[in-house]
Amino acid sequence: MSVGQNIPHDSSRGHVTGGSVFIDDRPMMAGEVLVLPVGVPAAAGRLKSIDYSQALKCRGVLAAFTAKDLSHNSWGTIVPEQPILVADKIGHYDEPAVLLVGTDMEDLLRAKKHVQFEIEKENGVFTIDEAIKLDRFIYKANAFKVGDADAAMAQAPHRLKGAFECGGQEHFYLESNACIAYPMEDGQIEVHASSQHPTETQHVVAEALGLSLHEVVCVVKRMGGGFGGKESQAAPFAAMAALVASKMKRPARLCLSKDDDMMMTGKRHPFKNYYEVGFDNDGRILSLKAHLYADGGAYADLSSSILDRAMFHVDGAYYLPAAHIEGAVVRTNLYSNTAFRGFGGPQGTMTIESIIEDMALHLKKDALAIRELNCYQKDHNNVTHYGQALGHNPLPELFADLKKSSDYEKRRQEIDAFNASSKTAVRGLSMTATKFGIAFTARFLNQGNASVNVHKDGTVQVSTGATEMGQGVNTKIQQVVAHAFGIPAHDVKVMATSTEKNHNTSPTAASSGSDINCAAALKAAVGIQKRLAWLFQNILAGTPMNDIAECPPLDEAKLKFEEFHFENGLLTHKPSSKSMTWLDAVKQAYFNRLSLGEYAHFKTEGLGFDKKTSQGTPFKYFTNGVAVSEVQVDLFTGEYKVLRTDILMDLGRRINPGIDKGQVTGAFVQGMGWVTSEKLFHNKEGKLLSHSPTTYKIPNVQDTPRVFNVEFIENHENRENVHRSKAVGEPPFLLGISVWTALKDAANAKSKGLISTLKSPATPEEMLMEIARHE
Repeated sequence: MSVGQNIPHDSSRGHVTGGSVFIDDRPMMAGEVLVLPVGVPAAAGRLKSIDYSQALKCRGVLAAFTAKDLSHNSWGTIVPEQPILVADKIGHYDEPAVLLVGTDMEDLLRAKKHVQFEIEKENGVFTIDEAIKLDRFIYKANAFKVGDADAAMAQAPHRLKGAFECGGQEHFYLESNACIAYPMEDGQIEVHASSQHPTETQHVVAEALGLSLHEVVCVVKRMGGGFGGKESQAAPFAAMAALVASKMKRPARLCLSKDDDMMMTGKRHPFKNYYEVGFDNDGRILSLKAHLYADGGAYADLSSSILDRAMFHVDGAYYLPAAHIEGAVVRTNLYSNTAFRGFGGPQGTMTIESIIEDMALHLKKDALAIRELNCYQKDHNNVTHYGQALGHNPLPELFADLKKSSDYEKRRQEIDAFNASSKTAVRGLSMTATKFGIAFTARFLNQGNASVNVHKDGTVQVSTGATEMGQGVNTKIQQVVAHAFGIPAHDVKVMATSTEKNHNTSPTAASSGSDINCAAALKAAVGIQKRLAWLFQNILAGTPMNDIAECPPLDEAKLKFEEFHFENGLLTHKPSSKSMTWLDAVKQAYFNRLSLGEYAHFKTEGLGFDKKTSQGTPFKYFTNGVAVSEVQVDLFTGEYKVLRTDILMDLGRRINPGIDKGQVTGAFVQGMGWVTSEKLFHNKEGKLLSHSPTTYKIPNVQDTPRVFNVEFIENHENRENVHRSKAVGEPPFLLGISVWTALKDAANAKSKGLISTLKSPATPEEMLMEIARHE
């Protein structure tokens, strides 16, 4: 039984020993060149000209290319408005405009200083408020409406209004954007890229070079992290490398430094969300009105879909009887913001969690009591503000179970006593939830395909459209296929992703990589299972199979597939208890000319959302969890520590418990970093200043909770997914919000009833200023 076991990550040994091959580990080929993108030194305006003549005279520089060398210079996943290289209008500071080509990176970096730009500068727009004032919008969403929000608000005994702000976040993957383009015969191009979306990379490269799609192949072996940052924005860098390879007929390698990667690529979207909430004396939410504003940066990228998901998740885990939710994406002169783990969900969920903390302070109640009161229920109050009914909803149990197992009430009393007596520190405690919808909100993306090939020695190769970025999707696919055939997982290899093997695939994103690709691989494996069962059924029936006769073609109508079982290396006929080994079955199938390979296409059923009415079923199911975090803040410095975090999640029947636990803990720490230390700094001209590990603070081991407990409930009810599992990639990221609400709870302990204005990230400086505001 492979499914449900803690099988090691398929690359774990290679990662530890250094054997895993990433893009820049690939050996240099004869004639291979290096590519260095050079960005413009302005955030807005017109690029009049580029003078790279002096750079070309520098040692080691072979060529330079600009937008005029491209056949097509615009790309974009939703709106093709972003240039690969700046030709005229400048969108943001350090936007790539010229490619220097050479054989030594040190030479290229010296030559970079000699590139001269003639720019007609304009004033840039760098904040959401500025963009709103100037009416600079990329996208305006249709409102989500349920009930009569205005009437319910007018009748509510209590009302609060305000604005919630959360900042962006750098992906900070260990491997920066990297790609190598190889010129092939007949003008074809093969690109090896660190990309979450090989199909889009293939398309952007083809369009940039004026090629047809069948003339470009994109291969992705693995990434050193992605987190959404390589869903769309890996593609233009691949196009840059491909341009050089095509023009120079030499392999071209483009591997960004961490600094250039951070300066040139987009981040998580900052949001500023205005709201008004009406509630009763107990804290029951009666009405919510909200207007969400996302900073899309210079170009559209995926911003409209990210805003939509924020609007889907503004309810968090809480029932809204009446709501009116609006949203818009503004255009600024910052890097084009893009997908990031959670994809807008965290920005929506964090808004309602912040509102609940404010309601608790206003009513002088414990925020958990308000959360429990408003939590979605099983048989009532279980329909979202966009009309989707929650199926098996474990949220009430999750809250109740974690409240008990974490000793919440006892610790609440101890923290209140500590805060009443301490003169140097203050503590906070908060429990928040995640109810994350699983599916791409663009329905057409909910599809995938897989190819399964069984070889004569009984080993198996599997190819899918999934991309491995460290999250273990290949290992889960390996387990699902091994489980189907009843063979050891080490007899199954998941191959590098390639657009020539798996076409028109969706990105590995939306927490759906395992769901879609495991299902496609299982569907293909079942096709082979059926032929092997048919073979054995004919053997048992005495069907002649010799030099002049063989097993007839599969007849589905006559196959009694349910009578056969694959386990422990055996194919067993259950009624007769007769078996043949897996290897014998494979060999017999080969000699009888039965196909041992299968291709399958999978699409997620049951999805449908009407954007005109903002009602429907955008998600296949929900992954749920709760977390309670306790913090302590120094009253004199604002420095804080996370003393303890307890997490309880529902991941259905886990395919690989160890990998899933790693995903939960990693996502939580990454989410915690977003709401605490990860602050982006720019100068007045819009240039990113925090563009390296020395200036951008991700959590380190000392920032993690001193006590960190992670548990899972047993749930076999998710019949919507392969092996009744649930997606894990993004949902636990939202649990990091509990650290921020705990910090807000700590600040509220000193607030004297004044509603908090704490922003995210709540850096020590922000905490100190928030506490000082109440003195």
